[in-house]
Amino acid sequence: MKETAYLLQAALISVWWVGLASNLTFFAAFQFDDMSPTSFWAFFIPDIVFIAGLSVIRTYHKSSAFEYIILGAFGYASLYCVNATLLTNSGYLSTGLMLSGLAYNVLLCFNSSLFRTSSSRLFFNATKTLIQIVCIWLISLVAIPYVILEAFGSATFPRTGSGLYVAGLLFCCFSILGLTSAYYMVRYGEGTPIPVDQTNRLVLSGPYRFVRNPMAIAGLGQGLSVALLFFSLPLTTYCLLGGFVWHLVVRPLEERDMIERFGEPYLDYQKRISCWIPRFD
Repeated sequence: MKETAYLLQAALISVWWVGLASNLTFFAAFQFDDMSPTSFWAFFIPDIVFIAGLSVIRTYHKSSAFEYIILGAFGYASLYCVNATLLTNSGYLSTGLMLSGLAYNVLLCFNSSLFRTSSSRLFFNATKTLIQIVCIWLISLVAIPYVILEAFGSATFPRTGSGLYVAGLLFCCFSILGLTSAYYMVRYGEGTPIPVDQTNRLVLSGPYRFVRNPMAIAGLGQGLSVALLFFSLPLTTYCLLGGFVWHLVVRPLEERDMIERFGEPYLDYQKRISCWIPRFD
């Protein structure tokens, strides 16, 4: 699993630098005010060597030392970007991207210690889940889309007409799916949706009767609805890339943990129910 995650990371970083070099609009979206392009390009070799290059090596050579070096490189770059953003009040997209990369590598380095079952009762699990949902929605569906739209010069009022109603209807449907899935996890799973405070029981009812990952489908659908609302290609790319990374990296980690905790019942469930396509028979 980690091999795929690190190879994917190397590929994405390489594609990102190719995009910066080949498209002026893309390059401008990641710039800091009052910082020269030369200063920005000074990060090219460190990125290629210490992040992309070592990620490729880690793909074919299992070593925790490489993982920590890559994590440290992301940590340094993230602190640099945060400081640059504070000084210039700009470059939010670059800073957000580096912080996302840092979080991604924290997950890869420490995933075994991040999965813990909840020890709280129903009321507290429900309260924590509500707080989680509000925070995640504000970050992933409001803050990040706004930063992307602002960086690409399209942070205007959403489209009107039929597109507005279609996007709004889709967003409501996927939001209901996400909330319903969260309810079943809290009520019947005796936990919350996030791995650090996860369920104690295997949930096979509600939306989980038809598809294994309804909350992932709901989140992806919400994001695509927002992209449709603004008719934004960058937002669409953000959503699809997030779904792609979740499927290749996060999902295997979660499923490995589920197999370790629930054993044969989960393996049987995994065989019967699809990850993405609902089954209604």
